[in-house]
Amino acid sequence: MNPLIISLAAFLGATMLVVGIAALLGAFNTSKAEDRLAVMTGRKTRESETEGIIRDELFPDAKAGLAGLLNSLFDRLGRMSRLFQQANCPVRQEVFFGLTAGCAVLGFVAMILTHSPIPLYPLGGLMGSSLPLIWLLMRRRRRFKQFAKQLPDALELIARALRSGHSLASGMHVVVEEMPDPIAMEFGQVYEEQNLGVGIEQALKTMLVRMPNLDLKFFVTAVAIQKQAGGDMAEILDKIGYIIRERFKIMGQVQALTGEGRISGVVLMALPIALFFAVYYLNPDYVMLLFTEPVGRKMIAVAVVLQILGAITIKKIVNIKI
Repeated sequence: MNPLIISLAAFLGATMLVVGIAALLGAFNTSKAEDRLAVMTGRKTRESETEGIIRDELFPDAKAGLAGLLNSLFDRLGRMSRLFQQANCPVRQEVFFGLTAGCAVLGFVAMILTHSPIPLYPLGGLMGSSLPLIWLLMRRRRRFKQFAKQLPDALELIARALRSGHSLASGMHVVVEEMPDPIAMEFGQVYEEQNLGVGIEQALKTMLVRMPNLDLKFFVTAVAIQKQAGGDMAEILDKIGYIIRERFKIMGQVQALTGEGRISGVVLMALPIALFFAVYYLNPDYVMLLFTEPVGRKMIAVAVVLQILGAITIKKIVNIKI
């Protein structure tokens, strides 16, 4: 039998085994403390809390097995848990790992079905495995943008609540009730934490970790200074909101002026890859010289390095910080 088919079958079998185990253990990744805290804050009923505790007691070994190993691995590899929290991802980390492995298999199979060169098979698997991570990063980026757009309105809403005689915590509760997610969710967590005894400054700093936004940092700093030195908090929030809106106007102008550069970067990055596959399907023997000859392999390595350098250069040109 062809060694390639044997290797592919072994890879598929191992991947499916990991996906199945991850899917089964995804249901056991619960925490008693989290369940009880959810009940205290009204996000979960007592019945669901009891079911979770009974399940944990029935499957203690499964919970502490592969799921715990995967969680510790994610925490070590770039603090993936924080990335999941920032993106508000509905998928558990174990299931995400299984999806990544499954997408890697699909990318590998796609390269086989399209009769691509054998040296590109690992590249197809790598590209497939990166799709869930790209989706997660895009989800986080979209959530950050929505939060940044909603922040000026939230600060003005808190300022109006302060002028009407409410406390800062009550003003945050107004934001939770009147505004949509994600800002309502983030301020809601701050409100719940301070109700449970956490200091409001510490709760805001925790939100800043979840939402690393420069404008939010101004707000957290202003609250900390006002707690120590006093001052008109409503006026400070109005000024912060005004500065944020002016920054958005300048950012819009910069985006319009750098649009041509961004489009040029996308075209220049995609054109060599598209031409490679086009020439390969027109004349495969001509392209295979890049993989069979030593000089061809060196040319591919140099081309990849130049592509990366070009992408970094274009990004630095069009990415203007305000």
